[in-house]
Amino acid sequence: MILSNEPGYYKEGAYGIRIENLQVVTAPTDIPGGERPMMGFETLTLAPIDRRLIEPKLLTDAERAQLNAYHARVLAVVGPQVEPTVRTWLEQATAPV
Repeated sequence: MILSNEPGYYKEGAYGIRIENLQVVTAPTDIPGGERPMMGFETLTLAPIDRRLIEPKLLTDAERAQLNAYHARVLAVVGPQVEPTVRTWLEQATAPV
């Protein structure tokens, strides 16, 4: 099953910002401390999140780590498939926050 993960912020009467990724549901696995195996999610969409939308000082350490891991995956998977000028842009767009 594929679904979309769409966290966002909406200012009434003004604007909305939404980051959308497609995810596939993964087979159940054991979770430390869990009572039973649980299904998970794997992100399918690999595009950088626009850093202009991010206020780094508002991120928790866990949020920062998650964003940096996602961007590292984007660079690792997409980077080898693009021409050098695009790779340069991609490296900047996915640099750690």
